[in-house]
Amino acid sequence: MLDTKAPPETDLLALREVIEGPLHEIARRFSRFLSDRWPHTALVVFTKECTGRPRKVAGATEMVNKVTIDELEQLKALVEPGRPLSTTAALGGATRTVWAVRDPVGTLLVLVPRGSRKQLPQPTALSALFGIVATSISQQVAQASPDYLAESRAASSERARTITEMATAHESALVAVLNTLRATALDDRRARVAATESASVALVALRSAQKSDLALSEEPAPAAFTKLRRDVRHLLKHHEAHVEFVPPAKAARPLPGEVAYAARAMTRTAVLALTAQPGPSRLRIAWTCDGTSLRIDVREQESGSVDVRALSLQLEGRARTLGATVSLDAVPGWGSRAGIVLPFDPPTVRTGETRLSSLNAREREVLHLLAQGRRNKAIADALGITESTVKFHVTGVLRKLEVSSRGEAAALALNGHEQGPVAGRREAQ
Repeated sequence: MLDTKAPPETDLLALREVIEGPLHEIARRFSRFLSDRWPHTALVVFTKECTGRPRKVAGATEMVNKVTIDELEQLKALVEPGRPLSTTAALGGATRTVWAVRDPVGTLLVLVPRGSRKQLPQPTALSALFGIVATSISQQVAQASPDYLAESRAASSERARTITEMATAHESALVAVLNTLRATALDDRRARVAATESASVALVALRSAQKSDLALSEEPAPAAFTKLRRDVRHLLKHHEAHVEFVPPAKAARPLPGEVAYAARAMTRTAVLALTAQPGPSRLRIAWTCDGTSLRIDVREQESGSVDVRALSLQLEGRARTLGATVSLDAVPGWGSRAGIVLPFDPPTVRTGETRLSSLNAREREVLHLLAQGRRNKAIADALGITESTVKFHVTGVLRKLEVSSRGEAAALALNGHEQGPVAGRREAQ
């Protein structure tokens, strides 16, 4: 947490722990960091960059679990970037006093102050601190690390399943109500008309909400490719190579958010590798969708001297996480090609592997040392973090592995190591 009496370097070290840990738990870490200087009962970070979980929450669960995207959108519209404010707004189904900060990248921070406090203390400091956190979120998403992709895919899958189930149930109920109210046996015409209109509005709103929610976790394929085109042009603005872009069809299936982020990141990686060769003057970048997967084809037809092994290692982490297939070819004097197939749906993996693969990088480090029999202090010394942070990670490891003791976690880690890690298929020629 932020220590108002500590020297500035202590604050920076504490802030580093906020942005260094798992992205999906950043709200909890940031809440602890702010708790002394900005006492609050709940914290919400709202960013459309994170598919599956655009809301990151901490604090009173009975409140934050009721916070809707529509409430956050309305509050966001009231806040100017870089100008924090204290106001009253609908949040979690009730009107509350809130402190709100909007970063220039579009990410929103909402704090519900503790007690009867209304005035926002040190707004400039809060805006600056949140700016660092918001930038970190943006960069982690743009880099599409394997940890982020795994968490995003899991969240998107669960979210899509829940939305579909709720929408189907409510739609069936509303259709039944409409059929009943339209029955000629009902003689109170005015009541029937009013009830029919109300139910019709509710049905339309439900369908619209479903589309709005899905829009936050999907990207139209042409729009995702347009972002890639902008990125590549920026990367190669001082390169003489002529680049041909072949976008996916306009009618292509929307891409799950994690697939869109991974596709751009992996395409950029391939482009940088191919243009680092001496001599390539032409580059072709194509995306195509076949309904079940996104196919990426990046090729140059001149040099053929790309380091296939190095490029394979660069692509491997994201490919393994999303179950992608990578094929690389390089023929000196003829050209180089990178082909990537990213499936839209999650790959099927074995139960034990699923639990181990759900750990992020820091949790895997903690588990590795835990499996060696080290205690919290020894783990903290080895990783250069505090014992409290180790305890936090150990708790997360036990929860994700669905075990109740350190010994069970260690046994699962050792068995998983003997069986080998989950790996996506990869072909390198």
